[in-house]
Amino acid sequence: MATDQEPTYTVKLLQLLLLSTYWGMQIWVTFISSFIMDHNLNRHTYGFIQSRLVPFYLHLGSACAFLNLTIYAVYHPRDILDDRESFQIFIFFVSVTVAAVNAQWFGQMTSEIMADMHLIEQTCGLGQDIGLSSNREAYAKLCELDVKYRHLSRRLWLYRLLSSLCNLCCIGCNFYSLSYMAENLVKL
Repeated sequence: MATDQEPTYTVKLLQLLLLSTYWGMQIWVTFISSFIMDHNLNRHTYGFIQSRLVPFYLHLGSACAFLNLTIYAVYHPRDILDDRESFQIFIFFVSVTVAAVNAQWFGQMTSEIMADMHLIEQTCGLGQDIGLSSNREAYAKLCELDVKYRHLSRRLWLYRLLSSLCNLCCIGCNFYSLSYMAENLVKL
């Protein structure tokens, strides 16, 4: 299926749209919307929005990464790749793999754990405070008193860390891919 022909304008545009869409989503979801929601929404509303938004974002990102890899691989046959093109395919492959693991495992587990924690918090009258960093003492006390909540809290921290590392890896891969594309533009 691979071809050594020059990709059409439509194919080039599609790849650029997929890569820039994924990059834009990453920057918006990771840095902008998270900080805005953290400072303006109560803990449970923030968690509810994240549990609906993040899985969609992760699956859409996985699809963009997969389509980018596919398009690039079709127009860059393995037998005629130079080192830079091989590395670019590797970067796309890493992005697909890490995004898929994040979407299928870490993002899903984070949402499930957060929902369980919210139920416990609601029974204790917590979760309506604005910002994730407010009222830390009450949540720390709940961790001390409730073994299940403490276990969920530790698991949530671990899965958020792993999901964040996956997300940062994909951001790095997409930054490299965008840089590679910019370097190979004939003219602007």
